[in-house]
Amino acid sequence: MVDFTTLPDDLPVPVDDGAADHLPGTALPAITLPSTTGDRVDFKKLGSGRTVIYLYPMTGRPGVELPAGWDDIPGARGCSTEACSFRDHFQDLRGAGATHVFGLSSQTTEYQQEMAERLRLPFPVLSDVDFSLGTALSLPTFTASGEPLYKRLTLIVSDGVIEHVFYPVFPPNTHAQEVLTWLRT
Repeated sequence: MVDFTTLPDDLPVPVDDGAADHLPGTALPAITLPSTTGDRVDFKKLGSGRTVIYLYPMTGRPGVELPAGWDDIPGARGCSTEACSFRDHFQDLRGAGATHVFGLSSQTTEYQQEMAERLRLPFPVLSDVDFSLGTALSLPTFTASGEPLYKRLTLIVSDGVIEHVFYPVFPPNTHAQEVLTWLRT
């Protein structure tokens, strides 16, 4: 049984392969995605201010095995701990100017709803099963057990344009604090 609330000490650290270097200064595409709140989020209608979108590969579920070799893939493990970190820092992120905070993965909304409820997330998680955002922005991905997944990264969007990108993200369990520190400077 895997404990999703902690991270092993020996996780491999992802390296910056340059796959997100092109993103700063890019406008978010006109894409609408379903969320765990039942709403659909239109990236062109986020309004003014900063939006934090953290992308992650997939969250595990209690009682369900992770893909084979998951802990050996640099940057794969830690999605639940990252979500908890954003949950715990949510009010501080809002206070530091984040108008919106979203999680995003290629998992279905139904799958994400269980996770959002179990972890008591105060923000919506978006589902991009077709990799619409990934295709439009050429976002980095990897494959595990034959399934394509997003590499972990965070977009800071200001007035519809990507202002800053955190990539690679490691460790994921302290990443929300890293975003908060950046927003405050």
